[in-house]
Amino acid sequence: MSAERDSAVGEQGSDGGRKTAKAAKTAAAGAPDAAREAASASGKRAAPARKAAAGKKAAPGKKAASAPAKKAAPSKKAPAAKKAPAKKSPARKPAPLKKAPAPRKQLVAPKKATASVPAAPAKTVAAHPRGESRTALVRRARRINRELAEVYPYAHPELDFDNPFQLVVATVLSAQTTDLRVNQTTPALFAKYPTPEELAAANPEEVEEILRPTGFFRAKTKSVIGLSKALVEQFGGEVPGRLEDLVKLPGVGRKTAFVVLGNAFGRPGITVDTHFQRLVRRWKWTDETDPDKIEAAVGALFPKSDWTDLSHHVIWHGRRICHARKPACGACPVAPLCPAYGEGETDPEKAKKLLKYEKAGQPGQRLKPPQAYLDAGGRAAPPLGAG
Repeated sequence: MSAERDSAVGEQGSDGGRKTAKAAKTAAAGAPDAAREAASASGKRAAPARKAAAGKKAAPGKKAASAPAKKAAPSKKAPAAKKAPAKKSPARKPAPLKKAPAPRKQLVAPKKATASVPAAPAKTVAAHPRGESRTALVRRARRINRELAEVYPYAHPELDFDNPFQLVVATVLSAQTTDLRVNQTTPALFAKYPTPEELAAANPEEVEEILRPTGFFRAKTKSVIGLSKALVEQFGGEVPGRLEDLVKLPGVGRKTAFVVLGNAFGRPGITVDTHFQRLVRRWKWTDETDPDKIEAAVGALFPKSDWTDLSHHVIWHGRRICHARKPACGACPVAPLCPAYGEGETDPEKAKKLLKYEKAGQPGQRLKPPQAYLDAGGRAAPPLGAG
């Protein structure tokens, strides 16, 4: 009992020795606390390391518990961070579309190259609304010609003639009339004036009377007498076989010259008559309207060796099926290749009623047609006045 009191009095007293003892005891008592604090501090520092190394073996305590919470917060933000790029990525995809002006700038440069190209083919392509290329146009045009060659294997000039002189005169007379009317008229003309010399010396009034059925008989009389005189005076009474010589004759143009060259001399030529002009424009081979330009444009689509037969095929098709006013589209063998299909009658039965000449079982235009035409079912035309 006394010992405990003494110790209590000693703490409250002012004696230095007692204070020293008390301080010593306090220090001794505080040492364990300091050790505990140090240990706890070291434990707190080691806790993160242990958690990093051992995972679930974390030191207990509120701070240790809060550490995972802080880590959980970033883990929750992490998905948000991943979703953010996913949401932004669609927004970034249009970025290349905004950069589209860059190719537009590149298109400006080729304009110089395009402008410098002499575009004969480009003009040809631009003339076709279907956007048909030059190569496709050539293929389609040649296929049409092949199809027509199968339909009209007997195609020939539909003017009766026995020699180049008769052919050139008949061709001049065929202007503004039918070949049938010319064929019905020329027998009387050539029976009376069989040679250039005789026709050159003929009485114009007598010639006019013979040529009256062909129309424009006065002008035609002047032409045939004039060209006969030119043949006698310049070519010894013979029809020349060159284009540059033929076109110098009165009443003879390029169309007439190519008829003569192709059919009397076997030299290729394109005959651009009214049927030929109509059909090549319907087929979009060219949009030209001038005969000379049509000749050049169409001639560029075919080899020169095909020109004469091509002219026959196109003209025959224009006279028999592809008429000016009522084309028989429903009976046309080249309908799948024709851009103008539908301009005429498309019903097959109604279209058959529009066919002419041998396609309709009717006589042709020649009084003396080739045997191949007769073998194919064609019929000779009747003479003038026969019906």
